[in-house]
Amino acid sequence: MLELDSALEFDAARTEEDFFPALPAAPAVCLIEPREERAEPFLIRTQNLQRRLERLLGPADPASKRLNLRGFASGIRYRLTGSRFEQTLTFYQQARQRFPKRYRNLMRLRPPTVLKVNLPNAYPRCYVTRKILLDADGRPAGGSYYGPFPSRRAAEAFAERILDFFKVRRCQIKIRRDPTFPGCIYSEMKMCLAPCFSGCTKEEYDVEVNRLVEFLETSGGSLRIAFEQERERASEQLDFERARTMHKRVERLDEVLRGRPEITRRIQDLRAVILQRAAEEQTIGVFAVDGGRLAEPSFVRFGEIASQPRSAEQIFRDYLESAPHVANGDLAEDVSLVSRWFYSKPREGEIFFREKDWPYRRILRACSRLLARAEGEPAKSPAPRPSPEGAS
Repeated sequence: MLELDSALEFDAARTEEDFFPALPAAPAVCLIEPREERAEPFLIRTQNLQRRLERLLGPADPASKRLNLRGFASGIRYRLTGSRFEQTLTFYQQARQRFPKRYRNLMRLRPPTVLKVNLPNAYPRCYVTRKILLDADGRPAGGSYYGPFPSRRAAEAFAERILDFFKVRRCQIKIRRDPTFPGCIYSEMKMCLAPCFSGCTKEEYDVEVNRLVEFLETSGGSLRIAFEQERERASEQLDFERARTMHKRVERLDEVLRGRPEITRRIQDLRAVILQRAAEEQTIGVFAVDGGRLAEPSFVRFGEIASQPRSAEQIFRDYLESAPHVANGDLAEDVSLVSRWFYSKPREGEIFFREKDWPYRRILRACSRLLARAEGEPAKSPAPRPSPEGAS
């Protein structure tokens, strides 16, 4: 947990002499502690701690309606933050711990937008939702979840485009398998297997749903391979018309996948590392995401690496490949925090996803860029002390 690691006592009689000059004019998360034991503390985040507290704790102006906590405060605890992501995460963790009933409102935190294939249903469908169900072990349950997307509209647009490749139902009705049911436009256009009027067997529908789930789990890779194999078979059989049709399908699939945000994938497979500048000089904040959950961060102090036996790459390896170090957070809230940062404009920091392995050399070069940006100098490459062996 990102703790509030600095503290100052507040004395209204000596604020101008000792208190305000001692505050850094830097971004921070701050907890204003009350004089009365039963009163709730006041949690804030700011881009300039000194200026904000001068407004909140300075002498009150009788003609102003601005909030003043001069008579409320007994002291403060704060943490300097080097990036908006670190500040948001610190504020979230502190608010969740101190205000468990209202921290979501304080954060204006909304569940992430994801696609869900509701597998427990007899005839599953794919739809947009903001609710991720969890089992007793805290893992996603009730189906397969894919995302996160920046908005419901973006998720619906992506779902519409990928469902054109599958004959899975899009309706919300309860399937009764009634041969007299008239069906819908999708069944008439042969874009649905039409289980509503017994247009297929349960087994045939399950096969099509499994194809859709495999498509989402592989981010489209499974369907692309199937199309390419079909195209090769058609070419070998000299069926060039069929090969041309399959080639167009591959191109259409690639067009759909190119519009997919890089972060969108099966939630259980969301493994990434977010790099941020820290408040300390020559320090990078490293925030791992494991299965959609935010892990406890690590702060790599490049200024001290020269005196350490481990290289920068080894420090990253030890952190990213160690035993699970996931914090005790809520999966949907962690995905929401990561999604909020990823889709923010402008986005500070960098993110790298784990595919087969971690791209350590790219991570180290990104650290070099972030440190150079903090110093106002052009980025240098390679990064400080990369390991000459074992890099990916």
